Amino acid sequence: MWFYFFAGALLGFSIAYFLFELRFRAKIRSLARSFDVKKGKIVEQLAPYLQSFPYDPHDARFLGSPVDFVVFDGLNSGGDVSIVFVEVKSGKSSLNENERRIREAIEKKRVRFEILRPQ
Repeated sequence: MWFYFFAGALLGFSIAYFLFELRFRAKIRSLARSFDVKKGKIVEQLAPYLQSFPYDPHDARFLGSPVDFVVFDGLNSGGDVSIVFVEVKSGKSSLNENERRIREAIEKKRVRFEILRPQ
């Protein structure tokens, strides 16, 4: 009789512990992903001030979306200006669909300059 009681208690404890572990691990994974996203956003905004950024930080304008920066390379120095669209990626992240479409538009030279004069 006592054997069934202890076996049932042990089984119940094991199931409760297993469910707790599942929930706890899922929460940890969720927090880790959230941290990675936040870290990526911080790196994006600080990129012009890192040594590995190949452009003058004064020439970079942060957009955030759909690309991270537009760099007017050479603007601050007074020389010829090249316009560069920069997407900052950290870790193993890759371009999303919209970023790939923008890259394709730029590569196919579907870019123009317009002046708007509101009436």
